[in-house]
Amino acid sequence: MTDNESLFIGRLSVLAERNDPIDPSLYPKYDVKRGLRNANGTGVLVGLTSIGDVVGYDVQDGKKIAIPGRLVYRGYNVEELVKDAEAHNQFGYEQTVYLLLFGELPTQNELEHFKQYLGELRTLPENFTEDMIMKAPSADIMNKLSRGVLASYSYDKDPENRSLSNVLRQCLELISRFGTLTAYGYQAKRRYYDGKSMYIHNPLPELSTSENFLRLIRNNKAFTDDEAKLLDLALILHAEHGGGNNSSLTVHVVSSADTDTYSAIGAAVGSLKGYRHGGANIQVMEMMDDIKANVKDWTSETEVYAYLQKILNKQAYNRTVLIYGLGHAIYTINDPRASILRDHAAKLAKEKGLEDEYNLYKLIEKLGPEVLYEKHGDEKKICANVDLYSGFVYSMLNIPRELFTPLFAVSRIAGWSAHRIEEIIAGGRIYRPAYKNVLQEREYIPIEKR
Repeated sequence: MTDNESLFIGRLSVLAERNDPIDPSLYPKYDVKRGLRNANGTGVLVGLTSIGDVVGYDVQDGKKIAIPGRLVYRGYNVEELVKDAEAHNQFGYEQTVYLLLFGELPTQNELEHFKQYLGELRTLPENFTEDMIMKAPSADIMNKLSRGVLASYSYDKDPENRSLSNVLRQCLELISRFGTLTAYGYQAKRRYYDGKSMYIHNPLPELSTSENFLRLIRNNKAFTDDEAKLLDLALILHAEHGGGNNSSLTVHVVSSADTDTYSAIGAAVGSLKGYRHGGANIQVMEMMDDIKANVKDWTSETEVYAYLQKILNKQAYNRTVLIYGLGHAIYTINDPRASILRDHAAKLAKEKGLEDEYNLYKLIEKLGPEVLYEKHGDEKKICANVDLYSGFVYSMLNIPRELFTPLFAVSRIAGWSAHRIEEIIAGGRIYRPAYKNVLQEREYIPIEKR
């Protein structure tokens, strides 16, 4: 951008900021549910779902009562899905996909056929990699993934067919190929933006989603079974989170307009990229970099507490007064996903000699809520969320940081697909909430009189 362009855009920005303020007092005046949240912090009820549930509190006499967190997929506690996969030493993500899409747990025979079907779809259409990924690389892999989703429309022989069978076919193809799209987008970034070698490996149909992903992002295609099983665990935990999260709501809203599958899923990817949503796992890692660089004694509660205070007082890190990885809209006592990942992170940290770093994460989980309470005096219970430990686990698996949020999408495409199908079957009305206009009408001024 030239200097003149910068000045021009700067002036326009001043105009935009000056002309779009909203008096905060108007929100309670008109009973506006900001962020679709009620005054007590609960979400505004905008729909019904049978796909998943996120439980973190009860409401008694209009007040939220904190309870241990639960994440439920089609009526089953996600902890049971994890335990089952571990007990049988199996990859569990594909079973989770089946459950989310079809509402029931598969038999062993059904699961094997389903895994075989997904495996056969992982390879991208002919010329897709060259034309849609290599010719237009992106510095941000989430943007590249979104483009890959939208480009898939052009390779679909029946993209506008809204029948259930066709939408299901489209969703299964996207579920199978999200890992490939992400990995190839990463390889293109390495080549064109990082000046490194690019490795385009072929996915293998007999491998699971997590195995294929590790195979595709590594130059030597090598990974251990333990690495793949831990990544599979993370995929299970991220596959679904109720209909109220921003990206799943996006799927419902866009699907309700009666648009195609690729448009709906592409919009969801854009939502998940945001730092207030899936992109928060990157923010956690950058915050941790800052803490590790500026706190001399990682074991000192006094030093860590003082630095967290600086973050909240805009004296450190990015001056956003947020401690990333803490707090959740629903979970209060604990985020079950964070609890599971924390336990596995402890084992992996011990194996890799990273116990000091792991203990620093635990210390922030312990002290962060105390710092927040001291600052805001809010009695709302604050717990660690999944983002606090997910990035740490990925980093110990030697997964590049720019893939942390895309990995979220590789998993969540399962939940998005289920929500799109649910909206098509059970929705029937376009989402059309109201906004209250707070600017009076004005008499038009001809250009020669301005």
